[in-house]
Amino acid sequence: MDKIIIRGGKRLSGRLPISGAKNAALTLLPCALLTDGALTLGNLPRLADVDSFGHLLNELGVSTTVKRAPGEDFAREMTLDAERIASTVAPYDIVRKMRASILVLGPLVARAGEATVSLPGGCAIGNRPIDLHLKALEALGARIEVAAGYVRAIAPDGGLKGGRIVFPVVSVGATENALMAAVLARGETIIDNAAREPEIADLAQCLVAMGAAIDGIGTERLVVHGRDRLHGATYAVMPDRIEAGSYACAAAITGGEIELAGARADDMTAILAGLTEAGVSVTVSETGIRIAADRRLRPLTLATAPFPAFPTDMQAQFMAMVALADGASVFTETIFENRYMHVPELIRMGADVQVRGRTAVVRGVGELVGAEVMATDLRASMSLVLAGLAAQGETQVHRVYHLDRGYERLEEKLSGVGADIERASD
Repeated sequence: MDKIIIRGGKRLSGRLPISGAKNAALTLLPCALLTDGALTLGNLPRLADVDSFGHLLNELGVSTTVKRAPGEDFAREMTLDAERIASTVAPYDIVRKMRASILVLGPLVARAGEATVSLPGGCAIGNRPIDLHLKALEALGARIEVAAGYVRAIAPDGGLKGGRIVFPVVSVGATENALMAAVLARGETIIDNAAREPEIADLAQCLVAMGAAIDGIGTERLVVHGRDRLHGATYAVMPDRIEAGSYACAAAITGGEIELAGARADDMTAILAGLTEAGVSVTVSETGIRIAADRRLRPLTLATAPFPAFPTDMQAQFMAMVALADGASVFTETIFENRYMHVPELIRMGADVQVRGRTAVVRGVGELVGAEVMATDLRASMSLVLAGLAAQGETQVHRVYHLDRGYERLEEKLSGVGADIERASD
């Protein structure tokens, strides 16, 4: 098992390339199950979760070919071919590693007429049931059975039928599964209270490139006109807004200046607004976003909520950033009930944080001090790296396999802008 060693206090400066989005890639990969043609995905990040999803698709009979994208240092290109689906069972030993595996459920039942998927695993940031996924498929005519840790969905004779899906609460994953199932359902499907995250729009645009008919992309009402079949396509994964936001916090916490090459400001409105409120300079150009900070940060009051509000996936990074702000910041976590697990580790480094229920108060301190800390989940891991970049002395972050799930070649990217950071055997 590896660890990350950081010798802090370096001002970061330079150009940092933003990779394809992890959350978008994990949504686009199962689209290959919807067609017997080849789907080629460009700008694909090299991440543990992406590789795990590829292995799952291989189990289902999808062939995958990966090559380095022409002229790119980081991006990969993967061609997926599901001409024949060899299995409709997604087994426990693969699914347990990653919650996104549940996204094969909708495509499998839509094209093959049935799917058996292990109940998902993943990181321990809170309860994330899949009941909304199942109710969405039931609205399209599927029969659902849950037994022995597996979900089995069976389409009616003639395949899924169009219907109306109304989500009582916004769910990104359930919206994705419903959308992928609906594109092959007979007739029209209306999805109300759909998630509006940019990754949903990216999925919809990919499906359209494959021949799907979808109205209302980017809104809370999606109208899908079912097709008999989809065809292959070539599509590029969107830039990772969470990676870009994380490295923006790295520039801010070190008083540095970084160009986030390839980042898209339209996907990051709430993140950029939070940075500006903290006193960080944000400049948007056609090629990316420049982040600069040359003074002590101002405190913030933030509440996480579904897009277009402030994302829960940026809460831990912003908390690390304002640990050095001039005043008290208040965070309210409304998405996951257990997403403050990074707080004890930040306190080990000298941060002043008090948690009461879903609210955390962060009082800025004069400096952070390097320490040995342990990562608990993906975004918590990044918050500890950020704290280490600004801390005096050496920080060792253990259990960095969490980082490898969502940040491509992190040490290389941060070293390229002046960080003193390395990976070592733990």
